Amino acid sequence: MKAATKLKTIFGQIPDFRRSHKQLYNLESIFLIGIISVICGANSWNEMENYANSKEEFLRTFLDLPNGIPSHDTFNRVFSNIDSNEFEKYFIQWVSDLAQLQPREIIGIDGKTIKGAKSNGKKSPVHMVSAWANDNNLVLGQVKVTEKSNEITAIPKLLEVLSIKNTIVTIDAMGCQTAIAKAIIKKDADYILDVKDNQSQLLEHIEDEFKFSKNIETHLSQELDHGRIETRKCSVISNLLRIENQHIANKIRIGIHKESILHLRFLARI
Repeated sequence: MKAATKLKTIFGQIPDFRRSHKQLYNLESIFLIGIISVICGANSWNEMENYANSKEEFLRTFLDLPNGIPSHDTFNRVFSNIDSNEFEKYFIQWVSDLAQLQPREIIGIDGKTIKGAKSNGKKSPVHMVSAWANDNNLVLGQVKVTEKSNEITAIPKLLEVLSIKNTIVTIDAMGCQTAIAKAIIKKDADYILDVKDNQSQLLEHIEDEFKFSKNIETHLSQELDHGRIETRKCSVISNLLRIENQHIANKIRIGIHKESILHLRFLARI
C-alpha cells in the first residue's frame, strides 16, 4: 500500500474548503476513492459511490472510514469545489513520482484537439497539451487550453509541475520558443525542438549551415518494413558558424533527419 500512502501524503497538501464540524470523511479518503474508482472505470458520482461500496473491505485496508463510504453527493460537492489547479498540480506530482523516469528518457510534449467536444450544446473544440513518458508508456500530465495558439503559454506551466531531470523533452515547431527552452533548462533537462517557418530567420541560418558546412556528421540506416526497404539518413552539425548569436551557437547541435519529409531540429542544453 506504499502507492496509496504516497497518494494520501501528496493530496493531503490541498487546502480543505469544508467547515470542520461538517467533515464526516477526511479529504484524502475522498480523493483516493475518487481517483481509484475513475481508474477502474467510474464515469459519474453515483458510479464512484457504487464502486466504493463494492470494494469497501479492500479500501478499509489503507483508509480510515469511521462513517462508512461517502455518498455520491459528497463526491460531487468535494470535487466540484476544490481548486482544480491545485488538484491538477498534485495529481501530476503523484504521477511523476509513480513513473520512475529513466535517465535520458524521451518526454514527448504535444497538443491535440479533441473533436466533437461540446459546451452548452454547441461545438467547442477542446485543446489538450500532454507530456508522454516514452519508456513508461504513461501520460505524466496534461493541461487544457482554450485555443491551439495558447499551447505556447501552456507548455511552460506544464513543465513547471513535472519532474523531468536528466530527460530529453521533444516538442514540435510550436514549442520552438525561448521561454519554453529556458523552462526545460531550468528543470535540468535537454530538449529537441522542431524548427520550421514560425522561426524563419533561424530556419534560414540552419539551412545555410547544411548548404555550406564542411563538418557534417552523417548516419545512414536501412531496414525492411511493410514489404519495402526504408532508408533513413540523419545529419548533425556541432560547430555552427552561421547562427547570429555565437554564444548560443557554441552550445547547440542541429540535425536534419530525412525520411518521407524533411525536419530541422536542434538539441541543446545551454
